[in-house]
Amino acid sequence: SCSRAKDVTMPAKLPVNFFSTRSPVIDLFRGQLDYADQLRQDSEIVLYFFYAPWCGQSIAAREEIERVASRLSDQVLFVAVNCWWNQGKCRKQKHFFYFPVIHLYHRSFGPIEYKGPMSAVYIEKFVRRVMTPLLYISSRSKLLDFLSNYEPGVVGFFEFNASPQPPGYLTFFTSALHSLKKDYLGTIRFGVVTDKRVAEEISLVHSGSVYLHRHANTSLIYPKDIMNFTAENICKWALENREMLIRWLRPHGGKSLLLNNELKKGPALLIFIPYNPLEEIHPLLDEITKVALEYRKCNKSQAAEPDLQHRDSDSPAFGSSVTDAHLEFSETFPIAKYPCCNTVVLPQWHSISRTHNVCELCVNQTLGVKPNKVHVPRCNFLEIEAALDSFYLQEHTFFQVISNTIECSNFLSFYSPFSYYTACCRTVNRHFLSFISSEKTIFQTPKVAFSSNGKKDNTQFSIPHIEDRNCFIPDLNISSMNITGLSCRTNKTLNLYLLDSNLFWIYAERLGASRSTHLKEFAAIVDLKEEVHYVLDQNQSLVGPTLENFIKNFSVLYSPLKRHLVDDPSVHFHEEHVVTEVTTNTFHETVFLSAKNVLLLYYAQWCGFCASLNHIFIQLARLLPPDSFTVARIDVTRNDLPWEFMTDRLPTILFFPHQRKEQSVKFPEDFSVNLPNLLKFILHHSSLSSSEPCTKECLHKESVLQQGHISHLEREIQKLRSEISALHQAHDQLEAQLSEARREEQRLQQQKHTLEKQHKTLQLHSEQLQATYNQKNQELLEMAEKLQELADASENLLKENALLRILVASRGGKLQSKDEIKEPLQSEQTEDNDISLSTATAALEEKRIDNIDAIETEHSSGNRTE
Repeated sequence: SCSRAKDVTMPAKLPVNFFSTRSPVIDLFRGQLDYADQLRQDSEIVLYFFYAPWCGQSIAAREEIERVASRLSDQVLFVAVNCWWNQGKCRKQKHFFYFPVIHLYHRSFGPIEYKGPMSAVYIEKFVRRVMTPLLYISSRSKLLDFLSNYEPGVVGFFEFNASPQPPGYLTFFTSALHSLKKDYLGTIRFGVVTDKRVAEEISLVHSGSVYLHRHANTSLIYPKDIMNFTAENICKWALENREMLIRWLRPHGGKSLLLNNELKKGPALLIFIPYNPLEEIHPLLDEITKVALEYRKCNKSQAAEPDLQHRDSDSPAFGSSVTDAHLEFSETFPIAKYPCCNTVVLPQWHSISRTHNVCELCVNQTLGVKPNKVHVPRCNFLEIEAALDSFYLQEHTFFQVISNTIECSNFLSFYSPFSYYTACCRTVNRHFLSFISSEKTIFQTPKVAFSSNGKKDNTQFSIPHIEDRNCFIPDLNISSMNITGLSCRTNKTLNLYLLDSNLFWIYAERLGASRSTHLKEFAAIVDLKEEVHYVLDQNQSLVGPTLENFIKNFSVLYSPLKRHLVDDPSVHFHEEHVVTEVTTNTFHETVFLSAKNVLLLYYAQWCGFCASLNHIFIQLARLLPPDSFTVARIDVTRNDLPWEFMTDRLPTILFFPHQRKEQSVKFPEDFSVNLPNLLKFILHHSSLSSSEPCTKECLHKESVLQQGHISHLEREIQKLRSEISALHQAHDQLEAQLSEARREEQRLQQQKHTLEKQHKTLQLHSEQLQATYNQKNQELLEMAEKLQELADASENLLKENALLRILVASRGGKLQSKDEIKEPLQSEQTEDNDISLSTATAALEEKRIDNIDAIETEHSSGNRTE
């Protein structure tokens, strides 16, 4: 009988070295996890790099790991482990869902997983933070530098007067490692203070206290009486109460909801800057942080309000002149500092008019006759409602088609004889708003017309429009134009995010950044709820004032920012077609600026029914006269459209009549889309335009409106010219300063060369003096040896002299006794003996004198040598 053939499988090849043998990384390519654990016991900091040999990301990260290891191998042990080979212990014990994986160990603490970008600078930054999780703060200046950082800071105070560490220090040290384990971005910085005087700067008195610094909100001290002093509790407390002024976004490149979850929180300002985490200073990041801090500083602005609203309003009456009235207005009317205002848009009184009036309605306290001081109350709904009622009763005063002036009126309050309402209105062109900055007036006209309704006809109680106060009170600080605390004073609060343009520039390009730019700096505001996003002009440098203007322009009620629309990249040619293909860039030119009637079809590539209408639109385009009609279509999936022309149903057909493009008409959905119905629809709506010709009055109004546009542009051009001249002057001053600096540099170079020559001369002289010193020292040593020999000889002579004297004395005594006994008998013999003794004594004396002369000679020669 035939037996079934067995399955034949080829065994896997044996693994080979993933890292080079000369690499500072220890490569355990067979997955020896037990040996890796043994290596970890002997090192303080260990980095594990778990990889799969076939993984492209592991191969790309290999070079980055080697770069980090070449810089930190003397302090950190780098171990690479193959976690893919099926016979290795790493594959049997570890179950990773992705590769590569980086784990760090600090002594026995770990693992701390790194989830950041696989870039050498980011990995090295994280390793260094694991190496030194606590920053030592030794002085007040270092404390200020630590607290001024944009990242949240936690400071612990410990007095090192105990051995080996003060109580709680190791717990605080471990909490810093816990924060790195829970948040790989390392957004919380931990510091330690040991000086009591430095700790008192942040109100830390007792050793073991922990302080959490916050910029915009009140800083906190760890509540030991409520929470146990453990590493997990300290880390949890810091993470829950930290203040995120600005947050880094680092997408890992795979499928993720990171951007979606952040953008769903509200409008977001995405700022792309080139960032190197290893650099010590980041000027651009510091400037962005300063803007974020001012934008979020709500407590300071609210705390300042009581001072502004309780100002003394007693002052002399206003003069008759308008100038004096406005000069004293800042001292008498608190409304200039603390307005309670509401913006009102009047309805268009004529269907042809493209303009409307924007009015600023404020609730004020009068300075007329009153019993005592009246302070400005806080804004409340009843007063605003009463002001609106009074305003709409008087709104006929402001009805004008086109007005180059700003009209202001005052209305008495219904509730109090000491209150009144002020309204200032202007005419605004709806299509002209995109050219206007939020900090400037719409029409910078010096003339302001004042009228008083319900009061005497004078100007002393007239208040200009809120956007025009700078014209009358130049030193007035308008809170609505200040970014400080703006996030709490608007319904369009922005969340600020940072992205590294060196890693994520592709996101900036999708948002509208230019690919040809060399300086990778970009900013954009994305609002998912409104389905719009705005792009900061890349011709402007990304600095603090530019970001402030960008944020303020977004925050105002009538934002002058122009919505950024994404164009169809596939349409780059202009050919003559029967049906015109419209893109985002050609939408206004083809639809609005064209002098023809336009029939526009909204379609998509995936829409089958849209494709079935192509032959109908081709026939229609051939039937209609090309001089008066344009048949076009736009792909809504490849192009963005202005919000007023967006649609949620396909296909959609819109007709834009000539001279009434803003009054587009939609083809009825209950009608079938065929050639007869389309012709009837077009002829019906296009005939209305011919029945209402523009009169002379209409033409005059349009010409006045265009003249206003031209005058505004001329003023803007003049302003730009003045700015250019100022820039030229600044350039000349800078050139003069640079030339002065160059001259100073040359002078310093000359001084440097002179000092170098003098240094060489002094060095040569020093060498000569050193040689002379050595020679004299040697001579002195030799002289000392000779003097020692002479001293020894003199001592011997003195001993001999003493012995001779003793001998002479004894001999003299004996001779005297003998002379007394035998004096007469041996007189002659005695004389002979005396002569011999005197001779011997004289000889010894001469020898001693010669030795003394020799010693004196040696002394004199030694003195001469010295």
